[in-house]
Amino acid sequence: MEKILKKDRLSDWVAKLDSYNVYAPAFGDEGWVYEAVEDAKEAELDFPRTIHSPKNLVFPQREVLFSFKQEKGQQPELTQTIPDPDPFVVFGVRACDAKGLTLTDVVFSKEFEDPYYWARRNKGVFVGLACNEPPSPACFCLSVEGSPHGEAGMDAQMTDLGDRYYVKALTGKGKEIVKLGGALFKDAAAKDKKDMEKAHALAEKHPQRAINGLKGVEDKLRSMFEASDFWDDGSKACIQCGICTFLCPTCHCFDMNDEVSSSAPLKGERVRTWDTCQFPEFTMHSSGHNPRPDNASRLRQRVCHKFQYFFENHGEHQCTGCGRCVSECPVGIDIVATVNGASDYDG
Repeated sequence: MEKILKKDRLSDWVAKLDSYNVYAPAFGDEGWVYEAVEDAKEAELDFPRTIHSPKNLVFPQREVLFSFKQEKGQQPELTQTIPDPDPFVVFGVRACDAKGLTLTDVVFSKEFEDPYYWARRNKGVFVGLACNEPPSPACFCLSVEGSPHGEAGMDAQMTDLGDRYYVKALTGKGKEIVKLGGALFKDAAAKDKKDMEKAHALAEKHPQRAINGLKGVEDKLRSMFEASDFWDDGSKACIQCGICTFLCPTCHCFDMNDEVSSSAPLKGERVRTWDTCQFPEFTMHSSGHNPRPDNASRLRQRVCHKFQYFFENHGEHQCTGCGRCVSECPVGIDIVATVNGASDYDG
């Protein structure tokens, strides 16, 4: 299903999606973020890269897994809290972030299907926005087998053609929300399709940062596990803030804690929160031993997870080239430069 939507009718389309919660990019105190749309006229698709990906809409930073209670002399009671969210639509999802969702899907569905993640994921409709030009100078999607107009992870994709959007419904959920737009949409003509294809072709010609030699990089990284000089040099500036992982559309590490609200009777909740391999405590054992005791071993873990371990386990690299970890790192640690340096490293 391929349609045309006039730009000035976007808010009318959003208004027709009243059976969904709608999210779209909005400019806030810290920059562009995905926020709930309270008024259809607030929907805005003229934006650069958002600070966060929409990952938190399916994998929230904090969530309760179950509550527990135990009266004196009684067996403990557990109450699971699987979410049951209303259906929601997310507009303006960039190709790198949509691809990130597919990689996170793999994590939460292979050996064990996570019911909390999928309860939200299955209710979401993700409407992509093709990049006509890089939304950030740090972008490098073309270097990691991505594309400014990639469709993976999207239910529908919009391409900006100046005065109109070329809208392609890619899944059943995507077709459903396009159908709700009714007469707002017109069938795409041959010229519209040609203009869309031209925009996509031009987008791939825009200069981007580049990872050299992605093919085979997993073999090179495997050989560099003990290259302490390389990892030491690359990690000296790290202040262990974790922003590289918290802003990443594919990082998914978490911690679980029991938060006790009462001791008599015993009451509390088991809570899952985001965590990161860049924190010293992430691998700290109760014995006091830490197998990743320094910045060097933690940088190695982050880079090797994305470009070696995930590839060995799932056949894909776990980086989508969004560039957030590069542009937002307060000390300038650059994963592109690190991977390129690894490719050139000769020990």
